[in-house]
Amino acid sequence: MVCECQWGLTCLFLGGFIILAAGVFSFFPFVLGLLKYDWYIALCYVWFALGVTFFGLGFLYELFCCAPKQRFAKEKRGLASAREAAAGEDDIASAPTPYIMIA
Repeated sequence: MVCECQWGLTCLFLGGFIILAAGVFSFFPFVLGLLKYDWYIALCYVWFALGVTFFGLGFLYELFCCAPKQRFAKEKRGLASAREAAAGEDDIASAPTPYIMIA
């Protein structure tokens, strides 16, 4: 599968970012007393709810392991496998050819 999308983590980080942004924008009407418009406060609540929704869905997605194993699905953990050295002449391993810089 080509797409390596991480929906759970993406929703967690996006939801957290939206919650923080909603908190920053809510700072003005609730703490400083500026921008006390009903529509502005309603938008702050809507953005906060959207962030909580994204965060909650990402948390549930990661909690219940809904993400299929993609790239490492066939990996066998714990079994070490090494590649054999390339054989040189007469089955004797040879060192690589040194690089010589020409001036």
